[in-house]
Amino acid sequence: MATIGAGNAFEWYDWNVYATFSVFFASQFFTNTTPGSALLATLAVFAVGFIARPFGGLLFGWLADHTGRQPAMTLTVAVAAAGSLIIGLTPTAATIGIAAPIVLLLARLIQGLAQGGELPSAQTYLAEIAPPTRRGLWSSLIYFSGSLGTLAGTILAAVLAGHLTHTDMIAYGWRIPFLLGGLIGLFAVVMRKRMAETPVFAHATTGPRTPIRRQFFAHPTLLLRVIGLTAGGTAAFYLWAVAAAPFAIQQRGTDPSGALWAATAATVLYILVLPLWGALSDRIGRRAIFVISVVPLGVLLFPLEGLIQGQAWQLLVAMGVSLLLGAGASAIAPALFAEMFPTGIRAVGFGVPYSLAIALFGGTAPYLQAYFDQRHETTAFYWWVIALIAVSLVTIVLSPETRGRDLNTVP
Repeated sequence: MATIGAGNAFEWYDWNVYATFSVFFASQFFTNTTPGSALLATLAVFAVGFIARPFGGLLFGWLADHTGRQPAMTLTVAVAAAGSLIIGLTPTAATIGIAAPIVLLLARLIQGLAQGGELPSAQTYLAEIAPPTRRGLWSSLIYFSGSLGTLAGTILAAVLAGHLTHTDMIAYGWRIPFLLGGLIGLFAVVMRKRMAETPVFAHATTGPRTPIRRQFFAHPTLLLRVIGLTAGGTAAFYLWAVAAAPFAIQQRGTDPSGALWAATAATVLYILVLPLWGALSDRIGRRAIFVISVVPLGVLLFPLEGLIQGQAWQLLVAMGVSLLLGAGASAIAPALFAEMFPTGIRAVGFGVPYSLAIALFGGTAPYLQAYFDQRHETTAFYWWVIALIAVSLVTIVLSPETRGRDLNTVP
């Protein structure tokens, strides 16, 4: 479990540190623009990186279902490390001109490919080795470890912002997390190469196997269900866990160091409650936890957004409440999706529609928030998030309970 968690933490660190440091390196890649326009352009690249995630889900999900969970997870961290190193080493636009944002975009697509394959491979592995009666608790490790990676990136940003001047952060400080991420990724590759395959996958490959493509298209309802369940949660997660601190700094005038430490504290709260939500889902079911999580998240969205007015404590309260609630849906997602699909397409069946939903509804959230706020139409964006939460709520109400299913016998 530690090896899965370490690799997953690196991937989340690698993916989310881009948004955290975007306010510092935006002007280095997009010149001759206002600070607000440069940030929008940088967040647009953040969103474009999500385009690669469905392809990553397809490629690495197929590899996980065809060859094994372990080789797929090893390859994803290697690819992610490469993307991080490219960003950290890319010269600025002042040095290489238009090539700088092009390289940034390509590196982000590489990261998206890796991230799209990491989650389905890792959470499938973890769900398959977990005891059925504790699968919710064990599977919460995915978001627990991933959030530790995000937390590490946020702490690093807060420390750097507190010890370097704003000019130094823009000049070179933003490169540190990407270079560090690349080195950590190489260590994660070595760790994952030593992992054993899951007994569930080994059992499934002992007899005749139906082609993955045929199994995939035989379950259209499950594919649509993944999209519906993911839409609201991912929009809310990227809104609060990823975009809130940069938004508070750029659009609400919050002190960068204070905002980043507030985000750090809120992320710690999120991490601490994840296992509690997961364990509770093993007792009362996945559907109940999902409803308890997303309904108040939608109801409180406007009041919590309105609370952020330039003070770090305001951001802390808003993020803390939102992440406390959102942790419920996050904690149960790995178990819920693993229990939905048969072994033959458990990774790719979840990975493709999930990555597509992340790209459509999660990756665009930071950009849309900044865009609508600059046009003084923030209300429209938040109604969009509420609508997505409503879609997820309807989907879970119409879905069967999956708690405790035998993964060897899922039809």
